[in-house]
Amino acid sequence: MGKNILASSSPRRAEILKDKYIFEIMPSPYEEVHTTTAFSYGYVENLAYNKAKAVVPLVEGDCTIIGADTVVVLDGKILEKPKDSQDAKRMLKQLSGREHQVVTSIALIHSKNGKSVIKSTTSHVVFNYLTDEMIDYYVDNFKPLDKAGAYGIQELPQGYVKSYSGSLENIIGICPKALDAAFKELNA
Repeated sequence: MGKNILASSSPRRAEILKDKYIFEIMPSPYEEVHTTTAFSYGYVENLAYNKAKAVVPLVEGDCTIIGADTVVVLDGKILEKPKDSQDAKRMLKQLSGREHQVVTSIALIHSKNGKSVIKSTTSHVVFNYLTDEMIDYYVDNFKPLDKAGAYGIQELPQGYVKSYSGSLENIIGICPKALDAAFKELNA
């Protein structure tokens, strides 16, 4: 089914997929409009689908476009990317000592026939209690502003995460097993 296009500018997603898939990167021009903070799978899946769909008119030939969206969910509310460092600190304070979910939805759309498949993966993360000093250190020394929930699990210093369950790649930005299943379904 032609070439694969990753409709994302996330270097983390590209890194996860580079050893398993051959793809081109074409960041989606879709402008995310966050209409709610209440979590639902439909909301996140719609964002992933719209990111992929916005790339369809930009490609030529036979392509499969991969759109993805990752959110952090705490108490049924979505923590998006922080607006600034103060917002990042506020989010990390909320996550401190608590369990939350990381949901990544992926949408595959075939450019020629319009067939699409959407899959979502949920992982669970428990943070240790984070002191103000730990939060300040992370926000000041890493780049949390482009990450849902204001953190990247792969770069958190030791002692920040108590535990996680589910796919680590999903927490970072995309679950290869879900993508495999989506490709299988799309090509069936």
